[in-house]
Amino acid sequence: MDIKWGNLGSVFGASLGITIAVVVMFSLGVAAWGRAGSGPRDGQPRDGQEKAALAVAAVCFAACLAVAAYGIDLLVPG
Repeated sequence: MDIKWGNLGSVFGASLGITIAVVVMFSLGVAAWGRAGSGPRDGQPRDGQEKAALAVAAVCFAACLAVAAYGIDLLVPG
């Protein structure tokens, strides 16, 4: 049995990079969600910054979900 170290290194590098990217995206989503606040206060509508923060959080969480779904799709036979 022969180990192809170049291929092993490539897989390790790709998985490390994707893991770091997902952790950063999730962290940015949590931070944006926290910046958006807990919702309208005293009947006042959200301002532009809160709406933008919610949009950023939604995009970050959707990206994390897309990566997880793609990983599951790779693992589960069709």
